[in-house]
Amino acid sequence: MPTRILPAVGDADAVRSLTTLLSQLPDAEPVAPVVDSTQLVDTLARLAAESVDELPEVVVVHERIGPVPALELIREVALRFPAVGVILVTSDAGPGLFQAAMDYGARGLVALPINYEELASRVQAVAQWSVGVRRHLGAGIEVYSGGVGGTVVTVSGAKGGVGTTLTAIQLALAAQASGRTAALVDMDLQAGDIASYLDIQFRRSVADLATITDISPRVLADAVFRHDTGVALLLAPGEGERGEEVTDRAARQIVTALRSRYEVVVVDCGAQMSGASAAVVEMADTALLVTTPDVVAVRGAKRTVRMWDRLQIRKAEETTVVVNRHTRGAEIQPALIQKITGTGVAATAIPANWKELQGAVDAGRVHELDSKGAVKQAMWGLAGELGLVKAPEGAQKHAKFRGDRGAVSFRRRG
Repeated sequence: MPTRILPAVGDADAVRSLTTLLSQLPDAEPVAPVVDSTQLVDTLARLAAESVDELPEVVVVHERIGPVPALELIREVALRFPAVGVILVTSDAGPGLFQAAMDYGARGLVALPINYEELASRVQAVAQWSVGVRRHLGAGIEVYSGGVGGTVVTVSGAKGGVGTTLTAIQLALAAQASGRTAALVDMDLQAGDIASYLDIQFRRSVADLATITDISPRVLADAVFRHDTGVALLLAPGEGERGEEVTDRAARQIVTALRSRYEVVVVDCGAQMSGASAAVVEMADTALLVTTPDVVAVRGAKRTVRMWDRLQIRKAEETTVVVNRHTRGAEIQPALIQKITGTGVAATAIPANWKELQGAVDAGRVHELDSKGAVKQAMWGLAGELGLVKAPEGAQKHAKFRGDRGAVSFRRRG
């Protein structure tokens, strides 16, 4: 059986050189290369959704892949697709990088310029390892490929006060209540206050994981606060200045660790962008941007979308705007917001009803919102639209969806 090899290379010249060599290997079947980290993970997730057997045996990651650094990308692939062997191609083949690559989950390292014999030897060894893992684990292999299991959803605000935190909390609660395991992360590192919304006292925070390079399940469990609803909480530090300890690299590692343990991970990114929140938005399966239907908030949403696009964090068409405090009589309606921002807009708009929320927010009991209330129903409906809620058996085949991204319904341009 030929060895399927997926190259992940961002440089055009390196792509041609590597694919030429791979095509010359005996019993090798190179597949179409991917050009960045997002495309690699999306490709593997799509193949895994069909069957673990559809995954390539070997992935070759070039050191200049982006936007996620090569080592962090290798860690994510190793965690989410444990039966795929990863080889790092690098100009630094010293013992320090070799050890780091192995620690991050690589199965081999090939030095630049590439030597044919060395490449052939590494590919053969890694392919044999991958086949052995699949044979040994069989149907027991778990793949966290986004969608069902390991889905990361970020919730950002067009500006402060638009309802970002409340939306994030309700999405996590809805997922947990439906039978999924859910984690809620407060990545609004200086100003985040999920703890007040849920009236809890906590000792550990996301900052306590910032300097840990290998986040084991036990270390993660020690940092997480288990809420009475069952949702796992990883909270922002009580001292805002500690938020600077959480770098973009640390944020990726933390969210990747959570993704490997929970079916749904909801991240509250607040309204102010940091390196950490930008990294999580970039790696998310779904990125939500909450706005209210007023000029200031919509302008803020437009600025955020354009900034994400300029910084190559997220394309406009890959961002979903959620309209909060919506009223039918408002001059600014979702269709206009869609046109202004150039994004998708969630089909579910959250109605304006502060009276329904005030008591629960003031008491720190937003997990006890009235189930018959329009706001809670809309937010939990949004969770269903995003595919975060486990549907009752037999219900899925009768569901009707609008849009073109799985269980997510969007109003799109044109």
